Amino acid sequence: MTEALLNPALLMIGGGLLLPLLRDWPRKLFMLLLPAASLAVLIALPDGDGGAIQFFGMTMETIRVDRLSFIFAVIFHIAAWLAVIYALHLKDTLQHVAATVYAGAAIGAVLAGDLVTLMLYWELTALSSVFLIWARRTERAYRVGMRYLIIQVGSGVLLIAGIAVRYVATGSVDFERMELAEPGALLIFLAFGIKCAFPLMHNWLQDAYPEATVTGTVVLSAFTTKLAVYALARGFPGTEELIWIGAAMTLFPIFFAVIENDLRRVLAYSLNNQLGFMVCGIGVGTELAINGAAAHAFAHILYKSLLFMAMGAVLYRVGTIKASELGGLYKSMPWTAAFCIVGSMSISAFPLLSGFVTKSMILTAVAEEHLWVVWLMLLFASAGVLDHSGIKIPFFSFFAHDSGKRCDEAPLNMLLAMGFTAVLCIAIGLYPAPLYALLPFDIDYNAYTTTHVITQLQLLLFAAAGFAVLYRRGWYPPEIPSLNLDVDWTYRRFAPAVWDSALRLLATGRDRVLMPLSSFALRSATRASTALRPNGRIADAWTTGTMVLWTAVLLGLFLLASLMR
Repeated sequence: MTEALLNPALLMIGGGLLLPLLRDWPRKLFMLLLPAASLAVLIALPDGDGGAIQFFGMTMETIRVDRLSFIFAVIFHIAAWLAVIYALHLKDTLQHVAATVYAGAAIGAVLAGDLVTLMLYWELTALSSVFLIWARRTERAYRVGMRYLIIQVGSGVLLIAGIAVRYVATGSVDFERMELAEPGALLIFLAFGIKCAFPLMHNWLQDAYPEATVTGTVVLSAFTTKLAVYALARGFPGTEELIWIGAAMTLFPIFFAVIENDLRRVLAYSLNNQLGFMVCGIGVGTELAINGAAAHAFAHILYKSLLFMAMGAVLYRVGTIKASELGGLYKSMPWTAAFCIVGSMSISAFPLLSGFVTKSMILTAVAEEHLWVVWLMLLFASAGVLDHSGIKIPFFSFFAHDSGKRCDEAPLNMLLAMGFTAVLCIAIGLYPAPLYALLPFDIDYNAYTTTHVITQLQLLLFAAAGFAVLYRRGWYPPEIPSLNLDVDWTYRRFAPAVWDSALRLLATGRDRVLMPLSSFALRSATRASTALRPNGRIADAWTTGTMVLWTAVLLGLFLLASLMR
């Protein structure tokens, strides 16, 4: 039990629950020190399983430290610390508590040594993160948060069902590699897939993240989906279906991101695209591919957080994040623009930046397995990333045209958070050895080969030239106020249409069938009641002959019925 309490996750969660007791600078200092203290506890933990607890006859290993869980736990701590700096200007206790508990739950999940512990933290991430959406305190945010919560809790229900089936069949709740054919594994796989935003299960991400608060979106972008990536890497490495799922994830968001006007929704689609590279690497399952997925998740948390920070700063100062309403902000927010460009170049995998030294590992692993169709799909997706995140985000927000908006630069704490994150993106790109040392498997990989550098530069050059030609010719989709429907078309358009059609059908049936029947019944009842009235036929004085006749008829019927028995 003592080992179980020496858990970085519990330190983060407990510290987050204490925040309402603090005010002003003591709270800010405590929030800054909390992730650092938790990281120190993580580093001090010995490798292996620990924190065993007996629960209803099951042994729960609440802490497992190995190279796979360690790298995810480290980047989660870094992301939590950067998010604290970015949100230091806030005085919203709800957001501070929710973000800290959410980060702690994500850390606890990646350190979980069994499925039951994973499930508990899995559900806590859903319950705590939804408050980052509701903290915007609008009717729209409330509705979006409810949809988000239903989907996240639904993922947890599938996970619980899968664990139960697996435990009944095997008597084990160990969180180890699974095959889809094993009892309960498919349910667990689907639970992970929902949180990882698999195709057709992804729209919660684009629906919820852009509706969170300025700082809440930054926090949300770091944890939930990368927790799912870790869970897939732990539970389903080498599952061939993931190769094609991941390849599809890299492609379809490109087309939605190009036509999207809300720049935080563009980044949400871009997030989906980058997850696809990680999922594909997990599906390949080789040591290089798993290393690539883990490394890319590490780098992705940083550069995606940086991009969301930049767009959050724009929203904070200008009050809108619509591309059609922005432009020319580099004059007012030069530092934010510069940091945004660093993030855009990182996600586009420019040499000397973090995305280049991590994404290339996945592409190389796919090529080594001779999966050429998948490799071409990933290559096309890499070019698309430059278009919608590498160019569109900074271009339309800071440079496309002068919108006439003038504002102050982002608050100092936001600039510091963006600056630290940008430095990490550059440092990893220039010297990736410390990151490579954290990877799950020993690695002998050099991203800076002549072939790879030239190939990547050519890809980026042609993608940039394509954007320039389309934009100059007027063929690039214009930035106009609009609502682009994705899978949410099913509940925004299709489901209401089906419901309205069903109501019209019922109304038609009522008019054609029920109304005539009710009219007939009403007429019959009226006629029957007429005979029973005081002046009706039944009340008339009947003759003796009539009474004898009806008596004979009744006796005859009774006699006939007796003979038929």
